[in-house]
Amino acid sequence: MDVVRISVAVASYNGEAYIREQLDSILRNLTAQDEVVVSDDGSSDGTVPIIKEYQGGKIPVRLYEGPGRGIKQNIGAALSHCAGRYIFLADQDDVWMENKVSRVMERLGRDGCKLVCHNARVMDASLAEEKMPSFFAYRGSKPGFFPNLWKNRYMGCCMAFDRELLPLVLPIPEEIEMHDQWIGMINDARGKNGVFLQDALILYRRHSANVSDFSHGTAWQMLRKRAVFLKAFLLRRAELKRKGLWRNPASLP
Repeated sequence: MDVVRISVAVASYNGEAYIREQLDSILRNLTAQDEVVVSDDGSSDGTVPIIKEYQGGKIPVRLYEGPGRGIKQNIGAALSHCAGRYIFLADQDDVWMENKVSRVMERLGRDGCKLVCHNARVMDASLAEEKMPSFFAYRGSKPGFFPNLWKNRYMGCCMAFDRELLPLVLPIPEEIEMHDQWIGMINDARGKNGVFLQDALILYRRHSANVSDFSHGTAWQMLRKRAVFLKAFLLRRAELKRKGLWRNPASLP
């Protein structure tokens, strides 16, 4: 079997309005060495028929039935089917710039880099109006375990990582809020090089059906989320240590 270079993991659910534009933009970035893996979580609109139109082409597009347990577990399901050496995450409703993969691959795997998170332009639903020219500027984005425990700067649709992270991040815990902080901070906690790339390589579409939310609730809710996340992280790290799969950097106990 040929080695797959890049897997793009897409979690879909009732995304017929935008998924064709997203898939077109993804495929323009890929080669025959790559694949797109879609986990659909029970769409009742035209999402699945649209995805099936892309199957049988030069670049494999593989479609799986999602677990029906929400966005985190649907993303986890997509990741579990990825065969690529490098894994890119994608939402169903954004648009990739034509140089996204080439720019990310200039950094991923170089000088020990295991994860890249790039910038995004935040747009309205029609992509006609720019809401924010830089998501990084809005969030103060930077790598590091403790900075991202305090305030998550990771955004899943802007992330790509080495597949060696897969056995560490899967399964994604039910109790944490989202998957992106989980993946990014596990990489940070291992002391592996992560890069925040300033290039805005996607048009990030904001509309009424977005799953993610830029708000973070009350101070009490934020503290509770951090405590839940930290507990899940410590439990996973202990499990991985028992299996001999974890190596601590000097900066963490």
